[in-house]
Amino acid sequence: MRKIFGQSLTYALLIIFGFAMVVPFIWMLSTSLMTQSEFNKNEAIFIPKEEYHVWNDAGKEHKVILVDTKGEQAIIHVLDEDGQISPDYQEYMGVPASEVELVSKRPSFHFENFVNAFKKVPFATYFANTLFVSILTLMGVLVTSVMAAYAFARLDFKGKDFIFYLFLSMMMVPQPIYVISSYIFLDKFNWLDTYQALIVPWIANIFTIFLFRQHFKSLPQELFDAASIDGCSTFGMLTRIVIPLSKGVIATASVFSLIGSWNSFMWPLVMTDRPELRVLQVGLSYFNQEASTQTTLLMAASTFSILPILLIFFLAQKQILASYAKAGLKD
Repeated sequence: MRKIFGQSLTYALLIIFGFAMVVPFIWMLSTSLMTQSEFNKNEAIFIPKEEYHVWNDAGKEHKVILVDTKGEQAIIHVLDEDGQISPDYQEYMGVPASEVELVSKRPSFHFENFVNAFKKVPFATYFANTLFVSILTLMGVLVTSVMAAYAFARLDFKGKDFIFYLFLSMMMVPQPIYVISSYIFLDKFNWLDTYQALIVPWIANIFTIFLFRQHFKSLPQELFDAASIDGCSTFGMLTRIVIPLSKGVIATASVFSLIGSWNSFMWPLVMTDRPELRVLQVGLSYFNQEASTQTTLLMAASTFSILPILLIFFLAQKQILASYAKAGLKD
């Protein structure tokens, strides 16, 4: 009985905390499908709905703003197709209240917000820059991490453990501490405001090296002994044995590298200045400044910015969980 109660409590807490993490994403998606006026009313939180008044002018309907109602007369502003007060009609115009009707649409999804947000700033350029930087960084991370992890896991050399733990200690250093020194260093190479500044410093990843090392150490030693007897070289063991048996951990490392590059903000903001070099998160920040009063467009931009990386994560979640399980094994 106690075991059932404990499991039920655990699952209940997991559901509550999971729901708390998902709610902001649901709110973001819901807001991206609203009109700005609908959002400003703060009436619809998760299910988009649209309410507006219509004036029936002799069989022709006009969308209006109902200012006030006095007895049987309604005071209105007539709107044009863009939702602005129409210059063709008098402001604060009085019409019979019976000709003004409230229209409610629920749910009301405005997918045009995504198109308008994408066109408002050059998001196509931001996506292209992010993909270019992410893919090249990923290629560099895989090459350097596989070779470094293989050396730490399977080769014997003096100071191996000291160097490895020194690498791990660097994970504790927050990025703001070394941004200034990195800026000066890149300036000496004339790499500021170039793609090199966004790619080269990140082609070595300590966490990925640790992940690969733990996986390589879990491979049976008999495989390497047999390959050595057959005359296989050290590089041959890496390419013919280790890499083919590491597809899961490679997929996991690739996902984490892509997520890191996709969400990178501080580094590209400091190291680049030209608009044509802006990556997605920096471009989204500038879009936030330009469209600070258009919350629905901002949420639409945020939605299509994180959607690709969410899809990649869900597709590779099994490999990620399996790799974490292996990474937790003791040496």
